[in-house]
Amino acid sequence: MLTYENKQEYSELRQKFEETSKVFDINNAQKKLAQLEVEMGNPNFWNDPENAAQVLKDAKVIRSLMEEIKKINLTIEDASVALEFAEDDASMEEHFLSLLSKIKKDVKSFELSMLLNEKFDMNNAFLTIHAGAGGTESQDWAQMLMRMYIRWAERRNFSVEIIETQPGDEAGIKGVTILVKGEYVYGYLKYEQGIHRLVRISPFDSNSRRHTSFASVSILPELDDTISVEINPEDIRVDLYRASGAGGQHVNRTESAVRLTHLPTNIVVTCQSQRNQHQNKETAMKILMAKLYRLEMEKQRQDADIIQGELNDVSWGNQIRSYVFHPYRMVKDLRTSNETGNTDAVMDGDIDDFIEQELVYFSKQKRD
Repeated sequence: MLTYENKQEYSELRQKFEETSKVFDINNAQKKLAQLEVEMGNPNFWNDPENAAQVLKDAKVIRSLMEEIKKINLTIEDASVALEFAEDDASMEEHFLSLLSKIKKDVKSFELSMLLNEKFDMNNAFLTIHAGAGGTESQDWAQMLMRMYIRWAERRNFSVEIIETQPGDEAGIKGVTILVKGEYVYGYLKYEQGIHRLVRISPFDSNSRRHTSFASVSILPELDDTISVEINPEDIRVDLYRASGAGGQHVNRTESAVRLTHLPTNIVVTCQSQRNQHQNKETAMKILMAKLYRLEMEKQRQDADIIQGELNDVSWGNQIRSYVFHPYRMVKDLRTSNETGNTDAVMDGDIDDFIEQELVYFSKQKRD
């Protein structure tokens, strides 16, 4: 039998969805989409490839959100009918509860979609992990984080490509760069950037002492054709070397890996994921462009803060999350205060709750 709590939850979800939908403003969205479609129908549309790419992207976002609203409204209508007949039909009661669960999941997803509305949120993302000081301990921790993010991507059916890996001296990795592909990947991952701290009994310490390890996570959007970053070829030094790690005889005997050094900034990027030297160089250039673009944006943000008389900390080196395995088990985000005792699930990629809380937290920060 349906409880008062079930009916109340349904009512609250309907109200929450109505309020969130108002933020989207479907009438204005339809007008905007109509304008974009007129623009796409212009015979000269492709004369400006950069603008065309942005128009297509904007139209895709609006269509996606409109379709999401339509589906949720239909589910809410079905649930309303099921609720009406549930008193006399046990099967309809079960159907209502199933629809209620779906509405809860879909409304939550829609709320997140409304938060993912910044410039690069829809893009793929380069995720880079570097082990901190501490040798084998930190290198093992970096590898654990790599596995966590790969498992998270797999849970969401995103594709993962390991661009470059630096093996650890004894275990783990010194660093890794991964390209995660899928819709809104950068939007989901952008606030994962920062220092991740691990506290545990070291498996590498014969005296079983407790150790604290650090690893840094950096997130960059894969830039599309709508962003142009001017790079003087004379400012880049290209080095070729043999790829490390597994990969067969071809990788070990051929200088297919590429290292690019941007001389004015001393930014270094590497790629060894492909056997083809040219493909590795192309990927490395994408990463370099993303880093240079971010550097320019950070400079502009600092200049704006100085003009306003306030220089906020725009460093990405702050500790953001602690993973404690001993003397108790807990993962806690130090910004949102979100925490869980299920450390095994987190390390297996179950980090959606942390990501969602980050998006809500920083959305409120920007509004305030």
